[in-house]
Amino acid sequence: MPERGPRHPPPPEPADPSTPPPEPDNGKTRRFRSLGRRPPGFQWATLAVLSVLAVVGLELLHLPAALLLGPMAAAILLASAEGSVRVPAIPFYIAQGIVGCMIARGIPVTVLTEIARDWPLFLAGVAWTVLVAAALGWLLTRWRILPGTTAVWGFSPGAASSMTLISEAYGADVRLVAFMQYLRVVCVVVVASLVARIWVGPVGDAPAVDWFPDTDWAWFAATMAVAAAGIAIALRFRVPAGPLMLPLTIGVVLQDLGWLTIELPPWLLAVSYALVGWAIGLRFTRPILAHAARALPRVLLSIFALIALCGAFAAVLVVFAGVDPLTAYLATSPGGMDSAAIIAASSRNVDLPFVMAMQTARVIVVILTGPSLARFIASRTGVAGGTQT
Repeated sequence: MPERGPRHPPPPEPADPSTPPPEPDNGKTRRFRSLGRRPPGFQWATLAVLSVLAVVGLELLHLPAALLLGPMAAAILLASAEGSVRVPAIPFYIAQGIVGCMIARGIPVTVLTEIARDWPLFLAGVAWTVLVAAALGWLLTRWRILPGTTAVWGFSPGAASSMTLISEAYGADVRLVAFMQYLRVVCVVVVASLVARIWVGPVGDAPAVDWFPDTDWAWFAATMAVAAAGIAIALRFRVPAGPLMLPLTIGVVLQDLGWLTIELPPWLLAVSYALVGWAIGLRFTRPILAHAARALPRVLLSIFALIALCGAFAAVLVVFAGVDPLTAYLATSPGGMDSAAIIAASSRNVDLPFVMAMQTARVIVVILTGPSLARFIASRTGVAGGTQT
């Protein structure tokens, strides 16, 4: 006679305390989540409409970098509604390459001479930002707010995508690093845009943008070739932040030699800004936000402390080095280099070469010293790499 099974099912296993409790399954939640089940075409159309509305609203407020902030805000909203679309890698690389060429257009190669002449100033600025960021990451690590060296990588003030990828190779929790990096970028962009808005003042008297001006298509093709070559080299040799840095470097050199006139119509820049904003905003998926929910208040407090301390060094540059206040603030701003470039280019009377020289120097230093610094802090706090769950 076959053996009978138990009269009652076994009790359920206890839930993992680290797992967030499920949301109540009511009609409102299902409607909220239904966006992720819509076709990609519908999601992209929704994102485009939200982006246009956000850009128009920010333009009415005369905020700099509305073409970046609007799409970024729309993408965060879509991601929070569990939208499933993502900016493909190649368009994102192309957008970075175009932004790199845009930066190169405003930077003569003589900026290297400027750095060499004022190297103590640049060394102090880079060292201050890197050390402050490392100290805040050390505190979050020592207090066990985030696992392993995640906080160190999350506060590394370099290219966000590069820091995220490098951190994964060194055992940090890549999801939390991405969360911290892009949350920091968003906070820095918003604060820097508000500072630029306050400092520059109303810009309602600015001339209207001619989105489709007469274009020299030969120089436009040459500019696109520079961007494509830089991206290809960066991907081939896996250069950190290469899709942005190599087109920037090549463009600066060729432009200074007189071999290139960088031609970038406004409509192309607008599309590139939107892609950068979408790529950042769409990283804020609900699982990442839920995973970091408990640490969010202290992470935000640390981010704003980092912004304030970098602003304090900007004040030092203003008082003792005679640097323009907005230029000093954007140069020491601990956000993404592309975001700082867009805000600087959107603001009047900003020394773009100075801003980008400081930002570029910091990215290089962080990329070169990041692994060693993370290992050093880990050894001092007695932790290993981040926990992947």
